[in-house]
Amino acid sequence: MSKLLRIAMVAGEPSGDVLAAGVVAELKRQYPDAIIEGIGGPHMQAAGFHSLFDMETLSVMGLVEVLSHLPAILKVKKALLMHFERYPPDIYVGIDAPDFNLRIEKALKQKGIKTVHYVSPTIWAWREKRVHKIAQAAGRVLGLFPFEQQVYDKYAVPYTFVGHTMADSIPLEPDQLAARTQLGLPENAPVLAVLPGSRRGEVDTLLPIFVQTIKRISTLRPDIHFVIPAANQHRYSQISDVLAHCEPDISHLPIHISEGTAREAMIASDVILLASGTATLEAMLCKRPMVAAYKLSPLTYKIMQRLYKAAYFTLPNLLANEALIPELLQDDVNPETLSEQIMHFFNCDNSLLISRFTDLHHTLKCDADKTAAKAVLEELFA
Repeated sequence: MSKLLRIAMVAGEPSGDVLAAGVVAELKRQYPDAIIEGIGGPHMQAAGFHSLFDMETLSVMGLVEVLSHLPAILKVKKALLMHFERYPPDIYVGIDAPDFNLRIEKALKQKGIKTVHYVSPTIWAWREKRVHKIAQAAGRVLGLFPFEQQVYDKYAVPYTFVGHTMADSIPLEPDQLAARTQLGLPENAPVLAVLPGSRRGEVDTLLPIFVQTIKRISTLRPDIHFVIPAANQHRYSQISDVLAHCEPDISHLPIHISEGTAREAMIASDVILLASGTATLEAMLCKRPMVAAYKLSPLTYKIMQRLYKAAYFTLPNLLANEALIPELLQDDVNPETLSEQIMHFFNCDNSLLISRFTDLHHTLKCDADKTAAKAVLEELFA
């Protein structure tokens, strides 16, 4: 291809930003002059990506919750398609965010532009027939988990298992002491990492409950330190505001807030309390016991109760096909239940759990960035 290579990408949230950054870096390594643009966060931009819009606009979770953000999302979609009409990419790679990306992919595919969808929608858990919509939008799907292959094979949709970039970047035995030093945490004290989510709505919903959990745990074990990493500056300000409203109730507690250091916080910890999502996978790869929690709007929860067919909703449990970690929903997400589950991990031997996490780590360690970039280029030049 003699002309300048143009690759379009859209990531809709921080986890997608991390996932795509390594692919951007690998593509830039092979094609330094390539224009790679669309929507991405700081990790993608640091790798040489040009973001046309703030990724925060797309970081919305929930069937009902997205409605209030729909005008802004549709405005971005329209502007993005206009940009790609003026500057047609050679290939479009949608990273997760299927409600947004599959629509863009379908529109571009109909114009003859090649498309790839990176991160399979959870068709193995609910609404399997979405695979037909995916096939109309994407020339190929790149998947993170080996159990997805059989669903795509069933419908003869091109699928490539690439593993997960976090499995490549996180050591099999993370250095807890180094992480504590980096974050200024005490060397020998027990530490609970608290991750209320990367989206504004998640933090609004979960952090007040998590703060009450922190207070309860402190009465049980006053020696425990707490670290709350913020996914970005937006979340840092939000977390700081929530904690400020709790003063003076928690002013005496050893709570540390850090920005952009979620992995270090996980590695530094002994146990993790977190919002269910990609963070549970990262916590598993960091080999830390965890308690996962999530609260949906009542309507979204009722819809999901009827549609969701998988036995579990957290990634460690889905990968293992067994209940390795507690996963709590709705009314079970309360300070009493959360603190009880957390204290169980502080008070028992977790070596068997860590061993299971290590086995799962090996299954996902596939040099994902290079494997995904190779698949994108194969699709491009096919």
